[in-house]
Amino acid sequence: MTNDKSIVPRKRMEPLSPEPPFPVLEAETDPSEMGACLRAYWQILLKRRWTILTATLVLSTLVTIYSFKARPLFQATGRVEVEAGVPQFQSVDHDDRYVPTDRAFLQTQVDILTSDNLAWRTIQGLKLDLDPRFSSIHSLRLEQAESTAEAQARLIRTFSDNLHVELVRDSRVIRVRFDSPDPTLAAQIVNTLFNNYMEYNFMTKYDATRQASVWMERQLDELKAKVEKSQQALVNYERKNAIVNINDRENVVEQRLASLSQDLTSAESDLAPKEALVELVKSSPSWVALLAQDPLLQQLEEKEADAKTQYADSLARYGPQFPKVVRLRRQVDELQGMIAQERSRAVDRIRRDYEAARARKRILAAEVAREKIEVGKMNQLLIQHNILKHDFETNQQLYDNLLKRLKDATVSAGLRATNIHIVDHALVPATPIRPQKILYISVSFLVGLMLGIALAFAQEGLDNSVKNAEDVERLVPLPALAVIPSADSVLPRGSWLPGRNRQSVPTNGSVALAVFKRPTSALAESCRSLCTSVLHSSAPCPPQVLLLTSTQPGEGKTSISLNLALTLAQRDNHVLLADGDLRRPGIGSLLGLPSKPGLSDVLTGTCELDVAVQRVSAIPNLWALPAGTRPPNPAELLASTTMQNLLADLRARFNYVVIDSPPLLMVTDAAVLSRLADGVVLVVESGVTTRNAFLRAFKILQNSGARVLGSVVNKMDFRNDGYYGYSYRTYHGSYYHDEFAENPAGHETSEEPGSVLKA
Repeated sequence: MTNDKSIVPRKRMEPLSPEPPFPVLEAETDPSEMGACLRAYWQILLKRRWTILTATLVLSTLVTIYSFKARPLFQATGRVEVEAGVPQFQSVDHDDRYVPTDRAFLQTQVDILTSDNLAWRTIQGLKLDLDPRFSSIHSLRLEQAESTAEAQARLIRTFSDNLHVELVRDSRVIRVRFDSPDPTLAAQIVNTLFNNYMEYNFMTKYDATRQASVWMERQLDELKAKVEKSQQALVNYERKNAIVNINDRENVVEQRLASLSQDLTSAESDLAPKEALVELVKSSPSWVALLAQDPLLQQLEEKEADAKTQYADSLARYGPQFPKVVRLRRQVDELQGMIAQERSRAVDRIRRDYEAARARKRILAAEVAREKIEVGKMNQLLIQHNILKHDFETNQQLYDNLLKRLKDATVSAGLRATNIHIVDHALVPATPIRPQKILYISVSFLVGLMLGIALAFAQEGLDNSVKNAEDVERLVPLPALAVIPSADSVLPRGSWLPGRNRQSVPTNGSVALAVFKRPTSALAESCRSLCTSVLHSSAPCPPQVLLLTSTQPGEGKTSISLNLALTLAQRDNHVLLADGDLRRPGIGSLLGLPSKPGLSDVLTGTCELDVAVQRVSAIPNLWALPAGTRPPNPAELLASTTMQNLLADLRARFNYVVIDSPPLLMVTDAAVLSRLADGVVLVVESGVTTRNAFLRAFKILQNSGARVLGSVVNKMDFRNDGYYGYSYRTYHGSYYHDEFAENPAGHETSEEPGSVLKA
């Protein structure tokens, strides 16, 4: 600032007048939650595309190598039908062989086909132990020192490992397959196994028939003796009890008992209503005429009712001494006497009928009891007789059936009938079943793709970094002031291809000076959005001294500090950019200014402020205060009273002071400076800064008493994060395209940092 008198104390900044801010990036909103979830998943896949691609390529490559190097394996297939087992001892004239086959029977036949017995018979029949084609299936080599049992077990195990037997669904057909490097050997093994299976089935039935015949002959002799013994016991019992023909006598007694029981039931049915009638007559004598159904009594009662009616009328008209009244009274009395006499006769008649019915029931009950005793005696006599007779008949029936089965078994033993029928003999396969190169490669590609997707989601789930503005606002009660895109993510479409556009990727210096060198780029627009958010963060009085810090080195706080200062200067404000990082300064090199003298020299008193502050000639209204000579005690210098006085002096000279400070988690310099600033902006790098580090840095600022305005998410890859959507990339992509078309030479990567400002 030597010989520059343009910087003079300025009056305090007035509150910002409402003005339309620069475009602020806002999140796209989707009314459909499902669409939001799908978009989030797509962004994860896009972000982890290299993981998915690597997993897919590695697995596909390995399977492809295996498919072309693996030895071909052939499979011979044969089918055999198994009918239901015919009963071993059925008669010769029985033709129904198609008995329904149950699942258990068919599964048993499958187990027989896979048994070690048939396997060993097939090995011996084809002499597979000496066949090198069979031994090469699993590189089988029988050593001389190996025992016979061990060699047999190894051969059977190799045979079983390559044999596949399965039951065809909803049928009686069994499919048998064998795998071998030699197609001819595979077909021979299947066909030989079929022959051995049919021979085994026949021999099993034949041996069972012969064994059953011998057993039945012994049982037949025993049954014959039992029949003779039971018949003799029956004859002796009939002779002892003089039983000639007991069936006729038994029928007569049972019929008589049935007839008497029927009569007794009828008498009981007849007695019940008569007994009820007697009870009703006793309780209501006036109902005798109705209950007894006596017409004479009913006529007398009707006449009595008429006479009483006439008597009542005459008595009321003429008086009790009138002759007609006297005559009617005598008539009523006569009728009442006749009614009483007739009721007595009706009651006697009802009682006599009741007594007769009761006597009849008693006589029949006695007769039934006597007949039951007679039947009981007869049944007692027949119990033992029936036991002896049943024993004799059972033994006789068993003897006859066994004798018939013995004759049938003797004939069936010479028959070679079988329920096994070969449907398809095994043919020599023409093509191998493994490896199926196209199928294996296709499946491996799909599996690798799914594995890569799973790994991508696993990486995303294990990623503990801050990715976007939502993460920031979810972790701490701070607003996300702006989101700064990474340089690669805002290139125009197609710039990933080799060519001039790829050479135009901004370098570190051009990123730090994006507002000046590429004013229409997405980086510049994001920095302007940050400036607007900072100025409006404490409206109506914006912060004058701004401190920018981060959690770790390399998160881009210096570039953001420089772009923020440039944006403030472009608004016709006097802005000072101070390098507060006395350990690793970067402002001077980015602006192309000498790093000495600087802030440390002013604090130590070796240099005046006017000498240390340097004006950036290429940018109006922007001054810089480099870090200066590296001191041994940076924290003590920044915490000194001299630093406070210096800031007071700078407040009077400049509208805004932007301080670039060291990372919070590395040294305490930023925490010391945060107490002196009007506002602190915390910079985090998207996908790099961990959540724990961000929370720790925020707590350090809180404990220091700093006024934290918010945070900035830096270096966000818009190609992987769907927060800003397609429209943002298209909008800024068009700006890039126009800028490159107008001045492509202005963004060469060979440009040195600060070279534009040196002019």
